[in-house]
Amino acid sequence: MAKHLRKCGEPHVIFDNLSTGHRIAVGGSDLVVGDLLNPQEIAAALDRYRPDVVLHFAAKSLVGESLTKPHAYWENNIVGGWNLLEAMRSRGIGRIVFSSTAAIYGNPDRVPIAESAPKRPVSPYGETKLAFEQMLGAYGRAYGLKSVSLRYFNAAGADPGGEIGEDHRPETHLIPAAILAATRGEILKVYGDDYATADGTCVRDYVHVTDLCDAHGLAIRHLRTGGASVAYNLGSGGGFSVLDVVQAVGASTGRVLKTEVAPRREGDPATLIASSAAIRQDWGWVPQYVDLGVIVEHAANWRAGHPEGYTDERGPGKPPI
Repeated sequence: MAKHLRKCGEPHVIFDNLSTGHRIAVGGSDLVVGDLLNPQEIAAALDRYRPDVVLHFAAKSLVGESLTKPHAYWENNIVGGWNLLEAMRSRGIGRIVFSSTAAIYGNPDRVPIAESAPKRPVSPYGETKLAFEQMLGAYGRAYGLKSVSLRYFNAAGADPGGEIGEDHRPETHLIPAAILAATRGEILKVYGDDYATADGTCVRDYVHVTDLCDAHGLAIRHLRTGGASVAYNLGSGGGFSVLDVVQAVGASTGRVLKTEVAPRREGDPATLIASSAAIRQDWGWVPQYVDLGVIVEHAANWRAGHPEGYTDERGPGKPPI
């Protein structure tokens, strides 16, 4: 997103505790190392830069981890988010774009999933995201806060220019994990092959990170022009199974990807596919990258150029990765 803003000539600053991020990915953008659990650090950053819109990406986001460490998710995603809203409120900053998630829907009654679908999250991750959306609604009614909640389905791909990509330690997202397994000759675990899908593996809607950035740009414009608070799904509108991803990674890397079936993971619905009809109709958002092969190719190209991932320091006082 920062690269997108630089390209648009949009002044901005990144506020990050670097717990999972990388300094090198910041590029030419200003970086403030701070934590949402420290209100003083938030206040200092807002006082120094005085933004008119806040883009809130800072969440713990692993479904499995949220089931075993719910305290960390409620603390970071809710307490940290509340600290941010309070700092904004006290300074008269009244616009925010929130990274929400398809996880707020839980196991859907039907697909594709529309924004009006029942909200029944099945993990603390989904619960905290839904709770923050509700917090935004309350702040809007009481204090006039205007918000856009963008409910990502499976964010995927990489910067088409090859500069920025996914590098989690350990890697938990399917596409980069499959690419790593293929390039290293390792075995990829497939969690469940007995779902009610065409090949028995989970089906997901993969939306390219560049398309997510475009949607955020539209959200900024919407808020600056006096738009009302709104929530939209962001997806490509198509579904691909785990085995579809395995095949695409094999084609992109030119290597045979070995797989091993493992038990289902708690909290994994069989199929999640978005209806993005609302944002398409209202804002004209149309994703550029809907082909799974292209999404995988961008991710594989970044990894090929960064075989060891990022080599910068994760944060102050931490050794190189």
